[in-house]
Amino acid sequence: MIDRLEALRAEADAAIAGAPDEAALRELEVGYLGKKGAITEVLKGMKDVAPADRPRVGQVVNEVRGAVESAIARRRESLEAARIAALCEDPTFDATLPGPVPRVGALHPVTQVTWHVEEVFRAMGFMLLDYPEVETDWYNFQALNIPADHPARDMQDTFWLEGGHLLRTHTSPGQIRSMQSFAPPFRAIFPGRVFRYERIDASHEHTFHQVEGLMIDRDISVANLIHSMKTLLGAIFEREVTVRLRPGYFPFVEPGFELDIQCQVCGGSGCSVCKHSGWVELLPCGLVHPNVLRFGGLDPDEWSGWAFGLGLSRLVMMKYQIEDIRHLAGGDLRFVAQFR
Repeated sequence: MIDRLEALRAEADAAIAGAPDEAALRELEVGYLGKKGAITEVLKGMKDVAPADRPRVGQVVNEVRGAVESAIARRRESLEAARIAALCEDPTFDATLPGPVPRVGALHPVTQVTWHVEEVFRAMGFMLLDYPEVETDWYNFQALNIPADHPARDMQDTFWLEGGHLLRTHTSPGQIRSMQSFAPPFRAIFPGRVFRYERIDASHEHTFHQVEGLMIDRDISVANLIHSMKTLLGAIFEREVTVRLRPGYFPFVEPGFELDIQCQVCGGSGCSVCKHSGWVELLPCGLVHPNVLRFGGLDPDEWSGWAFGLGLSRLVMMKYQIEDIRHLAGGDLRFVAQFR
């Protein structure tokens, strides 16, 4: 085996010294040192070496590998030096010209708006929390006042996993988890991805982003909720926007409301985003249902609260007047580059 290794070293030295360019050198590097390289193949025979000879053979292996790596590094430096020298001899080459400018990346608009929302709520004293995307039926449904036989289950198109787990259909499980973790009074938001098994169109996706908000205290009212929501929207849009509050049914709040925003894409005249209604459902909200407080380990006679589930993806669409939600997860760099 030692003779074979020494022969490989001599063979590699000759091949590396004659490598004409970086591509050929890279092929040699893989051919000798890669997972299926010649030196690696020889090492597979170590199991057949007598135990007494293994220290010596191992030493030779390390020496040969180190020698080949050094030879490759020297040849790479030599090729780079030759390339630079050839450029300097080229009469059309001007070393004083600026080099190529690397492309500058951009934060995704969902990331930008998420960070902005977080800043607004931090300024209002809210904690920023993060919870699992894979949830249990109990946290995603039952503890939110949606038992197995509840008709509201039909409202949730769910990706079910093995073992009774699922991809969360909303960020609302954070309500229960936070009530179990923090003593009241407290206030917190929990942004993240959610998943719905539903038909995709200009305003619906199977994977999108929400931010859940929760405030637990004594004597919480709808007025507290509306003030916080208007503060948020005013900060995000940097101007006053037209909103409306209408009754809505959600099992985990009572009373429940839908806060709609006038479509910023069409200005309220009607388009595919708002389904030609002039309004976009943005922010389901309400006062936390007493049953949900009990599931969270709190006494509804002592504590109350409000909660909301803001559609971050739709908020991004309204802020930047994006006409199709599919652009957000489309992976087109031309789209993202607009938000530098």
